Amino acid sequence: MSSALLRVTGVETFYGKIQALRSVDLEVRSGEIVTMIGSNGAGKTTLMMTICGAPRARAGRIIFDGHDISKMPTHEIMHLGVAQAPEGRRIFSRMSVLENLQMGAILNNDAEATFADDLARAFELFPILEQRATQRAGTLSGGEQQMLAIARALMGRPKLLLLDEPSLGLAPLIVRQIFNVIRELNKSNGLTVFLVEQNAYHALRLAHRGYVMVNGRIMMTGTGKELLARDDVKAAYLEGGGH
Repeated sequence: MSSALLRVTGVETFYGKIQALRSVDLEVRSGEIVTMIGSNGAGKTTLMMTICGAPRARAGRIIFDGHDISKMPTHEIMHLGVAQAPEGRRIFSRMSVLENLQMGAILNNDAEATFADDLARAFELFPILEQRATQRAGTLSGGEQQMLAIARALMGRPKLLLLDEPSLGLAPLIVRQIFNVIRELNKSNGLTVFLVEQNAYHALRLAHRGYVMVNGRIMMTGTGKELLARDDVKAAYLEGGGH
């Protein structure tokens, strides 16, 4: 794998006086799928939000593609090539599926030239979205909304895709479909993916490398296979309901 596309060093994040992240260090190299697992409330989503600039890290540095983004506003971070499919999807529910995808393309500086190809690719990855193109996004099923959130993020042609709990609340068949798409995007397009996920089994099987977060700290790291094989990971995140 090549050099780090994203490097987080000594990051500490607070909500008021409550510390959510404690001296977090991690990196995501270009072309990797990296996953972070941990229990609910461990700080995983806070890390994703901190990378995107809201909330801001109170200490430490976040370097993306050679740029220090620690103090940048969110829209500038997005324009550098970071896209997020956030927890809870946060699609534009009153807009159509197509309008949501058009909103995602705003972050692509070459959108006018590439939109048709990008839209065709989104529909190839998620055929149901083409069938629902004129439908209000808020009327889609949970799985379809998650597909739309990912497709919308991809329309900006990001260098780094942040995925926050993409399997949350979805049926196993839909979960497998979404993880297969993530694998395909990485394999065929070389897309770099940072995945936060409670479904440790699927996430670690997919990932090149993984991190385990506990109470705002990184407690373990290794390849996906190494972490899957650890007894403490199995006990905490697989046998105990993480699978």
